[in-house]
Amino acid sequence: MIARLFASALNHLLAQNSWALTRLTRFAGKTARFEVAPFSFACTILPDGTLDTADDTTLADARCVIAPSLLPRLALHDELAYAQIQSDGDAALLSEIFFLSRNLDWDAAEDLSRVTGDIAAERIVQSVKGQKLGASITGFAQAAAEYFTEERPLIAKPRQINAFMQQVDTLRDDLARLELRIKALSPSRENGP
Repeated sequence: MIARLFASALNHLLAQNSWALTRLTRFAGKTARFEVAPFSFACTILPDGTLDTADDTTLADARCVIAPSLLPRLALHDELAYAQIQSDGDAALLSEIFFLSRNLDWDAAEDLSRVTGDIAAERIVQSVKGQKLGASITGFAQAAAEYFTEERPLIAKPRQINAFMQQVDTLRDDLARLELRIKALSPSRENGP
């Protein structure tokens, strides 16, 4: 369901930026997988440049792993956030994905005008642009991160991961010491029974 919503939203955005559809046609048939914890979804590029969802078994030509904490920064086109995306696969396809993510523009007034009318939509969009949208997005991301770490723990906190890793290290060391003690206590097999 997430994949279908993602593909639908991207297709709407691509339709508003028809130049992008033309750029994507050269990648027709290729599939890109996006992993944003806890979700993973893939889209295949169709011959007209639009996207269709791909199932989980489809082999991806390119893959992007995006930490949820990067989403608000990516929405604000923070270049340092792009550098933190883990990616592998078809370099040309990845380059195009990153180019489009930086250059696609959403015509919010166009979409809002269907509900409110043209004048009201323009005023609402101008009002939102006048406010600190970055602070709103960051606040939403922080609330979502808190929800997924506290209320519905799908994401582990760094201190929890560090504590777990220390416990694993301690267990490994204890096991190594136990193996040495067992070897020291057991009679040598070379001497026979």
